[in-house]
Amino acid sequence: MTGNEKIIGVLNKLLSDELTAINQYVVHAEMCSNWSYGKLHGAIHKQSMDEMHHAQWLIQRIIFLDGLPIVTKLNTVKIGKTILEMICNDQDAEISALQAYNSAIAAAHEANDEGTVDLLTKILVMEEGHIDWAEGQRAQIDQMGLSNYLAVQVNGSTV
Repeated sequence: MTGNEKIIGVLNKLLSDELTAINQYVVHAEMCSNWSYGKLHGAIHKQSMDEMHHAQWLIQRIIFLDGLPIVTKLNTVKIGKTILEMICNDQDAEISALQAYNSAIAAAHEANDEGTVDLLTKILVMEEGHIDWAEGQRAQIDQMGLSNYLAVQVNGSTV
């Protein structure tokens, strides 16, 4: 099905954002694993898998619209050097994604492309969940202190 060129462009921009997020989250997850923060590794790894699904769904939609997915363009990957930097960088990326998805949904509505609206809304809700998770982690760090927070994140922790 031949799709709207503007929508295909918007989908490719979102695809770049998702591919960037995958890289950032995979590195952050593996850093957490290396530091033996197993709970954080699992949570961030799950988010990287969510982003992989988002990228896959965007690729499928672009192809459905007879577009060509651009998978070679990445934005700047922002790797945190500490757990707090990682969480903040990931939260910032998710907030940007939220804004991008809301704009894309408006463009898809304008183009009368309700199939794309449905897909983007599904992804948007997942991105909101990622923001909520990051906000929760930052609240825990603020409330219990970084040292106590990290103690809870260790493999086999009994804290």
